[in-house]
Amino acid sequence: MGHIGAQTPASGSRFGAIRGIPGSDSRPWGPHHRRPMQEWISKAAALLEALPYIQRFSGETFVVKYGGSFMDSPDPAVRHGVARDMVFLEAVEINPVVVHGGGKAITRAMEAAGLKAQFIQGQRVTDAATVGVVDQVLSREINPEVVQTIQSLGGAAQGFSGTDLFTCRKLWLRDAAGEPVDIGYVGEVTAVDTGPLIDCIRQGITPVISPTARGEDGHVYNCNADVAAAMAAIALKARRLVFMSDVPGLMRDPKDPSTVISHLSVSEVPGLKATGVVDKGMIPKVDSAVAALRSGVEKVSFVDGRVPHSVLLEIFTDAGVGTEVVLD
Repeated sequence: MGHIGAQTPASGSRFGAIRGIPGSDSRPWGPHHRRPMQEWISKAAALLEALPYIQRFSGETFVVKYGGSFMDSPDPAVRHGVARDMVFLEAVEINPVVVHGGGKAITRAMEAAGLKAQFIQGQRVTDAATVGVVDQVLSREINPEVVQTIQSLGGAAQGFSGTDLFTCRKLWLRDAAGEPVDIGYVGEVTAVDTGPLIDCIRQGITPVISPTARGEDGHVYNCNADVAAAMAAIALKARRLVFMSDVPGLMRDPKDPSTVISHLSVSEVPGLKATGVVDKGMIPKVDSAVAALRSGVEKVSFVDGRVPHSVLLEIFTDAGVGTEVVLD
């Protein structure tokens, strides 16, 4: 399918207003600006808190699994919030790489096509008709929309169909008796063509990738976006991997947001699986996090995409948000 779209920021200062240019200086002085001075001091304090992180991560690659209900919000400010975070990362010389999801949009498109969504062990059963819908929605609808949103906010982005970058093997599930279960064209990403991604990063362009892949048989496969993001992070030797979803992080009690585990070591994961804290949809996320950490990614974070600027809060503040996972 090739590249889905690219654009570089408009010429001029990447940081916006430039002192000395008429109309560009928005300093809050004068009789019509009565905001309390403390508010401006607080803004300066936030910038200073972020400074050491900006210095530490300059030139590094961060992979972000971009997904959650915010993508379906009717409010443009909510839909565009994460894209604005990606533009901020670009502006401070951090290289974001985005792998997006789109499960709800796929289900809606299937219903419109008269296809019934079926899930086994949390995996979408994907026959030939379904994989066509998946590829259309992920690579030709959601992907260009994410790219366009980043561009509209002054960032630079280029879209890629996952089939142009990811190779996969067919995923087989196991039933209670240990027998294989065929769920169709669902794959596990096994290899990443990093060349086009590195070209983008060198040019200051954010790659935006759909979670599809090409199988060994040449077919298009639907892939778990969390696994795809982790494989991209490993292949690119990324510094950080951030998973976005609709929960505040990894919680000891899924019904109680106050039980978020703020810090998790890899050695604690087996125990959390045994007690059911990590189950269902969290299993591929946590397994992908562990694989990424063991392959050299410094830290993996689980953040709530519904919280405004959760990516920036996790990366650039001392407290962070959500759950951070590290090696022992």
